[in-house]
Amino acid sequence: MIVEMRIYHCAPGRLPALQERFTQTTLAFFEKYGIEQVGFWTTLVGPSNHALTYLLKWDSMADREAKWGAFQADPEWLAKRAASEAEKIIVERIENYFLAPTAFSALK
Repeated sequence: MIVEMRIYHCAPGRLPALQERFTQTTLAFFEKYGIEQVGFWTTLVGPSNHALTYLLKWDSMADREAKWGAFQADPEWLAKRAASEAEKIIVERIENYFLAPTAFSALK
């Protein structure tokens, strides 16, 4: 098992639009493609409160590549993402990390 940590740095004032896109659109596509979330967080204290951090759980990198690739290529997802940003951009920058649990981790 691996965990992917994704941090979306939003344009100022656009975090609510990103949260709406996840609740109204993205999570349904995650379910469609078998993408399993661990959780989502906003930043209470840190360098920016315009960020959304979330974790995804994968069986392997091959599992991630197959599912994420299918999701990212879905024409309906691409159209809905574009529509959500028709007014203005939502995400300015994405950080992406792949994490492997230690022998003493509660999540394995």
